[in-house]
Amino acid sequence: MEFNEILNEYMDELQCSAKALSEASGLSEATISRYRSGERIPEAGSDNLAAMIKGLAAIAADCSAAAESDAASGRIRTPNLGETAGGLTADISAEAITARFTEAAGFDAFDMDKFRINLNVLCSTLSMSTADFARSMRYDPSHISRIKNGQRRPSDPSKFAEETARYIARTYSKADDRATVASLIGCDASALGNSAAYADLVYRWLTSGTAAMQNEVADYLMKINDFDLNEYIKAIHFDTLKVPSVPFQFATSKTAHNIKEMMEIELDFIKATVLSKSSEELICYSDMPMEEMGRDKDFPKKWMYGMALMLKKGLHINIIHDINRPFSEMMLGLESFIPLYMTGQISPYYISSPQNNVFLHFLKVSGTAALTGEAIVGHHSEGQYYLTKKEEEVKYYKRRAKRLLANASPLMTIYDKSSAAAYNAFLNSDVQTSGRRRRLNSSLPLFTATDQLLAQILTRSSVPQDDQAMILCCAAEQRSRLTQIMEHDVMTDEIAIASEADFSARPLALSLADAFYENDVFYTYDEYLQHLQLTREYAETHENYELKLLSSAAFHNIQICMHESRWAVVSKDKSPCIHFMIFHPKMRNAIENMVIPIIED
Repeated sequence: MEFNEILNEYMDELQCSAKALSEASGLSEATISRYRSGERIPEAGSDNLAAMIKGLAAIAADCSAAAESDAASGRIRTPNLGETAGGLTADISAEAITARFTEAAGFDAFDMDKFRINLNVLCSTLSMSTADFARSMRYDPSHISRIKNGQRRPSDPSKFAEETARYIARTYSKADDRATVASLIGCDASALGNSAAYADLVYRWLTSGTAAMQNEVADYLMKINDFDLNEYIKAIHFDTLKVPSVPFQFATSKTAHNIKEMMEIELDFIKATVLSKSSEELICYSDMPMEEMGRDKDFPKKWMYGMALMLKKGLHINIIHDINRPFSEMMLGLESFIPLYMTGQISPYYISSPQNNVFLHFLKVSGTAALTGEAIVGHHSEGQYYLTKKEEEVKYYKRRAKRLLANASPLMTIYDKSSAAAYNAFLNSDVQTSGRRRRLNSSLPLFTATDQLLAQILTRSSVPQDDQAMILCCAAEQRSRLTQIMEHDVMTDEIAIASEADFSARPLALSLADAFYENDVFYTYDEYLQHLQLTREYAETHENYELKLLSSAAFHNIQICMHESRWAVVSKDKSPCIHFMIFHPKMRNAIENMVIPIIED
């Protein structure tokens, strides 16, 4: 029997309502409802599972005690279903309940959470079709989707994992697929030559391995969490940078044929762009390898300085990233752009269709200059870069760059204070789109506080009246959006509880990223406790709002909101206040399924 079937059997036998079990266990009625429907299963060893067992055992003990008392006094009472005059017909002790739940859910033998995470990573890495996978496994595609997002658990998880591993070995047997899988699971591709060995290694990784990309995504998010644009500006003296005005002279065109010349010509392109009178936006694309240029100790510094000058000039830069490379390389490249992204002057894109494995390409175009390059894969140093200021050639490369940009998809959309209206318009348009939402919060959600409490905190903190009105309006908009979402889908908020000692060491502030308000508005501890209680009450009174309380927070300066299989937004509270709306499937999926070192309270 499934976990939910056993739970329903116990509740029927005890004639126990969800409200009675909620009072006995301390779990919310909404949580119990999800367990009864099979939408959720408590994790092995979790407080929720222990509370459920304790509550059922307590109700069973009360039924038995009442029946025995009535029998001893001679009172006549109609027994509950499954109850005799001397107690219950079935053993509903804590030990018996634990044994049945454990056997049903396989808690003692299978880490379902790890399997689900690794399955999602594998599906994303291989761009695996859920429909084809489901057909081969003889499952309904919707059931596979619910297993992947944690809404369902296979009746026999170990068997499901074995069948999945055999499907991978059978379907992805080509040399390039084996190389991809080998890189993911951490083995040599030659170890996957035999189908049985291939399936065995995939099974072992699915059930016990760790995907490297989970750590890389968490590291990337931590760098965003820790980044302070103001400190970075001071470190590179960006605030005192002066854009040169002396024209940069070079022949109308020049060519580079080795790595040293390629580095020089790329810097020449930046100089020509910075020193020109044009304020036209740039379009940049490259799938050239960066290893050889990266070994030069001066080039990266000069390149970053040049990028800073272009941003200081006020230029907008459209960058088409090459994401058809190993995930770790992609994330390392994105990390280097964090300071640039924070300015709000960068728009990142990617080409969804895979590039060929023969030619390498390079194209950067500004208002008055164009830099193009080509090489054969594996022979970057033998390629050629060409820089031109010839009017007709620049026009040609602009057209080419614009066509390339038109075929690109947004890697992420970046919203800062100047684009607040566009950010809110996107959120408002998304409320009717189906799909579960989940948030990782560094503070309490603004919408669960009453206007009275918010006004009290804002007034005590001497926030100007206009800003108070704006923040209260933001809270009202959040409540309205969530109300519409909860009409058809579930929102889960994961929030760390701060003890008084934690609060004293690191005071918490209102979560004001959605209001684009960068000044800290700190709680007093009493105000924090009031808001925490209001958040708990909100969860109790809204069936489709799920509150998950944790004992520690992974991040302190960012919030992450995920709309399952659609987008993930990383919101930074200050320095600067900015939102990164991520659409790229591999990045989004890695964020949805990353393992963060936090503990359930």
